[in-house]
Amino acid sequence: ASPLRDVYKRQSIPLLGVLLFTIVPLVYMICIAFTNFDHNHLPPGSLFHWVGFSNFGNVLTGRMAGSFFPILTWTLIWAVFATVTNFFFGIVLALIINTKDLKFKKLWRTIFVITIAVPIFISLLIMKNLLAPGGPLNEMLMNFGLTNHPLPFLTNPTWAKVSIIIVNMWVGIPYTMLVSTSIIMNLPQEQLEAAEIDGASKFQIFKRITFPQILIIMTPTLIQQFIGNINNFNVIYLLTGGGPDNPNFYQAGSTDLLVTWLYKLTVSAKDYNLASVIGILIFTLSAVFSLLAYTRTSSYKEGAVK
Repeated sequence: ASPLRDVYKRQSIPLLGVLLFTIVPLVYMICIAFTNFDHNHLPPGSLFHWVGFSNFGNVLTGRMAGSFFPILTWTLIWAVFATVTNFFFGIVLALIINTKDLKFKKLWRTIFVITIAVPIFISLLIMKNLLAPGGPLNEMLMNFGLTNHPLPFLTNPTWAKVSIIIVNMWVGIPYTMLVSTSIIMNLPQEQLEAAEIDGASKFQIFKRITFPQILIIMTPTLIQQFIGNINNFNVIYLLTGGGPDNPNFYQAGSTDLLVTWLYKLTVSAKDYNLASVIGILIFTLSAVFSLLAYTRTSSYKEGAVK
């Protein structure tokens, strides 16, 4: 009985932590989504009450739909571009660095990995100042006569979205490069040499051998990165703060993702009921996509067969 009691004691602490810091906040958020707990009903001055599914109707078909669906569309576009660009250019960079005739491979690898060594929030704040209307980049462009006025890297909706994707590539490509490098270095050399002897070009070797093996290994990581980009709060908030302002959106800017919009609904607008609905929808979207994507990967199918 004593060893069994010790096991229960050891398990009770982590279980209590999960209960207090995960389950209870989750249940609380779900409950808030079914109330009118917003800036007009803040206790103790004004009490809130249950309203059923009206908040969900407001977000999906009501007055909030005009903000929700455009922000959802941009969130998915951002997640796709952020994931695909990092994956593709990370592989290209890894292939270039691992070219047989390239000298100083370790030096080049170190240079590109420096962005990982620097905390990401510092890198993003540096890029925000660099791309500002009065920042060094605009000053340099005007001094060289390439433009007569500051370019709106972060102040124009279209420019800001493109700038965000490019900056995300700068901070994200080295991660893919490192993973791809480890995969490329462990590819069976006999298979590659046999393909070369048979007359296959480098592109054919990449298309038929290298890329499929990288894709099989990295598919679960890609799914994880896609979900992470849907909830990528740091890049958006630190670069643009969700701006520039969009008068057609409620409490959101042109570059806000669902997660940054949720933050503004909570902290700025104090519309906790709408924020809870957005949180539930984000979780549902992420969970459904993860489940469908993971069950269709080669890694999952091979594990299921075994």
